[in-house]
Amino acid sequence: MAKENPENPSYTSFLEDPHGIMGHRGGFWGWFGTFDHKRIGIMYLCGILASLMVGGLFALLVRLELFFPGETIIGPQAYNEFFTLHGAIMVFLVIVPGIPAALGNIALPMQLGAPDVAFPRLNLASFYLWCVGAVLLVGAMAMGFVTDQTGVDTGWTFYTPYSLKEHTAGDAILMSLVGVFLLGFSSIFTGLNFLTTIHKFRAKGMGWFQMPLNLWALYATGIMQVLATPVLGITVLLLSVERFLEIGIFDPVLGGDPILFQHFFWFYSHPAVYIMIIPAMGVISELITTFSHKHIFGYRFIAWSSLSLALLSFLVWGHHLFVSGQSRMAGMIFSALTFTVAIPSAIKVFNWTATLYKGVIRLQTPMLYALSFVLLFTIGGLTGLFLGVISIDVHLHDTYFVVAHFHYVMMGSTLVAFLGGLHYWFPKFTGKMYPEKLGQFISVMVFFGFNLTFLPQFVMGSRGMTRRYWDYDPEFTLMHQLSTIGAFVLGISLFIVVCYLFWAAYKGEKAPPNPWGASTLEWESPSPPPLYNFVEQPPLPELYEYDELVYDDEEGGYVRKLRDGGEVRSYRRYVRSKPSGGH
Repeated sequence: MAKENPENPSYTSFLEDPHGIMGHRGGFWGWFGTFDHKRIGIMYLCGILASLMVGGLFALLVRLELFFPGETIIGPQAYNEFFTLHGAIMVFLVIVPGIPAALGNIALPMQLGAPDVAFPRLNLASFYLWCVGAVLLVGAMAMGFVTDQTGVDTGWTFYTPYSLKEHTAGDAILMSLVGVFLLGFSSIFTGLNFLTTIHKFRAKGMGWFQMPLNLWALYATGIMQVLATPVLGITVLLLSVERFLEIGIFDPVLGGDPILFQHFFWFYSHPAVYIMIIPAMGVISELITTFSHKHIFGYRFIAWSSLSLALLSFLVWGHHLFVSGQSRMAGMIFSALTFTVAIPSAIKVFNWTATLYKGVIRLQTPMLYALSFVLLFTIGGLTGLFLGVISIDVHLHDTYFVVAHFHYVMMGSTLVAFLGGLHYWFPKFTGKMYPEKLGQFISVMVFFGFNLTFLPQFVMGSRGMTRRYWDYDPEFTLMHQLSTIGAFVLGISLFIVVCYLFWAAYKGEKAPPNPWGASTLEWESPSPPPLYNFVEQPPLPELYEYDELVYDDEEGGYVRKLRDGGEVRSYRRYVRSKPSGGH
């Protein structure tokens, strides 16, 4: 792969570039045959946003059904299928790939100063696997609406014996298992690509501790993707073999053990929780330091805490099985290990808070999402401590308390960080600015709607309201109604986000190369970047040092003082002054 772009970079929006986005040709094959990491990241992003809308729609239907006790709009079977669709789409198609596959693909090579990922063709293959897996997963779960068969109603975990042949439609389950299998391979390939790229494609002079914290987070995520995801593939493969050959693996009728499925599933799925949250933490580290205009506090502690979380994620799966019959000793060990996870998580939160202290804080849209993340993640983490205590978990297990905790960590944290990162890098990969005032307002509405949705669920769960029930005691009516109203506020806000971002990509104002005053390498490239990101290797900036960055009226954004003299001029303007083809 060539490592230099033979032409000067284009400074027009990618939608106005006559040669196509970022120096590519346009058309169908210009996109779906591309090896450019930025285009692949944008295609992931479009698929993930579409999945978010579909998964969110089913969440609203579930909440609407629960607005009153008894049947409101759907019956119990459709209700089971709806919350299964919602959970599977949001976990496998949105939260897990959201930051690594979309934002990571766009930002990682540029933050390294690299022209692309290590394996561009494998990167494109990963996207195709994600597409096929998504079609199979959603198609299988929708079979109940277009055929006489029962759709998938097992929940997103596909627990046995619910997922065995005599309990639900065999064809639908098999299709969804194949879909999850392919999605797992997509995740493995992405993780392998990122690990290799970080090891081999760092810019000259960039050591491990000169990497942005976002790259440390993606590195830890890649380790988990490569080591944990094969367990998911093996588990769904064993379930498929059992359905075909009737070998007793998980089916108690055939001599199998359904709890074995839970051990296999959570041995993958608890690292998967950190596959979701650690990239979010990397994004938040970038947002906090940029919009505080201050060096990140405790850089090495944050970097090592990402790797610590990746290691600990493999050791705590048993806290999902406190009420599943495991031994007392195993329960005590998993409970103790669960509390250790709080240490690296707290390190990050305390260091972010210390970075904010006496910083020059600018409450722009990405920063509002970052501040929301810190609060919501703290609530999610603290409520997780309750569930780590065995005696309390016995009471709270399978109640709405668990639903609220899970959503505070996964949606209130990961999705909010995804939105913050999307707004942060949006000017970079599109060359356009989104409407800032609208973005600020909607970020507040997302925060309000989310808390209105899930805070009442903590109360319901502590009072014994069991999750996944189609009906409920009338005493919980008010709490369910508040939760439903909050869900609609949140859903409408997210829909507006998607709409104004697509509008901004076409009609937004032209973005300067560095609108935020960020210090990492990707902001040394034009917006949108050329084909191989940099015309030539830019000077390696001092990481998270902002003294060299000054606002330039001509650029309409921040520029860096070149170190070979005191003159204030940007590297980008220096590149533009070079003659075409003179590299």
